[in-house]
Parts: sequence; C-alpha cells; structure tokens
Amino acid sequence: MDLGKIQADVRQVAHELLDPLDLEGKIVVLGGSSSEICGKYIGKGSSAETGQAVIEALLPIVQEKKAYLAVQCCEHLNRALVLEREAAEKYGFTIVTVVPAPHAGGAHAVAAYKSAKDPVLVEHIVADAGIDIGDTFIGMHVKHVQIPVRTSIKEIGEAHVTCLKNRPKLIGGPRAQYEEM
Repeated sequence: MDLGKIQADVRQVAHELLDPLDLEGKIVVLGGSSSEICGKYIGKGSSAETGQAVIEALLPIVQEKKAYLAVQCCEHLNRALVLEREAAEKYGFTIVTVVPAPHAGGAHAVAAYKSAKDPVLVEHIVADAGIDIGDTFIGMHVKHVQIPVRTSIKEIGEAHVTCLKNRPKLIGGPRAQYEEM
C-alpha cells in the first residue's frame, strides 16, 4: 500500500467534507477498516501502519476546525468510540472501560487512542459529520437528519468511502416556513 497516497486521499476527503462546515466544539466521527483499505475483507487483514496513516492525515484537519475526532471501534467492542475525555465529559457521554487492540477495536481505533492526549472510550455519541472508509456503517453515530456528502475521492486504497453531515429536521406541514420572511 502506498501510505502517502492514502494520506493524500484522506486529506482530500476531509477537506471536501469539513471545510464548508462550522464544527467548532462539535464531533466528527471516523469509521474505518484498514483491512478494506488494503484490499482484504473487513476484519481479516488489519494494518497498524494503515490505521496510523489515516489518523495522522485526518486528526490535524479536525483539530484545525476546533472539533473533536471520535473513532469507531469494530463490532468486537460493540462499535464503541475513542474520544478525548474532554469531549466525553463536555457532552455527558458514558465512558466505558476498555482499550482498543488490533483485533478488538481495529487499527484506526488503536492509532487514535495512541494519538489522543487523554483518550477514553464511550458507547454512544452524537456527531455532526463523519467519514466512513470501508463500509463500517457510522450512521448510528450521526445526528438526524443525515445528508450524504459526495466527494471527488470514491475509494481510499481499495475501500469504498462515504461521508455524511447533518441538518436540523424540517417539521410541519404545507403551511410550514423554513426561512424568515
């Protein structure tokens, strides 16, 4: 795998998704499969180097937006998320006791845990935007209503990439107005 290309693609996707959004103090979620990036079936070819490369590319961009990065663990940790303690406490998320490992959490979660100042794991979050590399299904972690965001990069390595953001719900009926007159 060309880790430089992976990092360049992650940066491109991140900028296309995050640059237009006001995310100060908000949460961006990453779901990723290093196995899928490397062309293997999810969970069958974890790569610490690939996980680290993705986090090294994405984290500075999220921090530049003054947002928090939450990284989804694999199914073996029930999709818990690595997050800075500051964010977990700010939002009142329940902290759980576990440390991600390559085959119980995944390469991205391990890299995020090691890169964090004061990492914790939480069971559930409510994020404002997200990047999913390898069809890990991050929708459960993003506020309703979720809006897909199309980026120019469709794959990172061999993994399919999707992005999403949220918008407030439009409520009401035929008489409802959504902008001030």
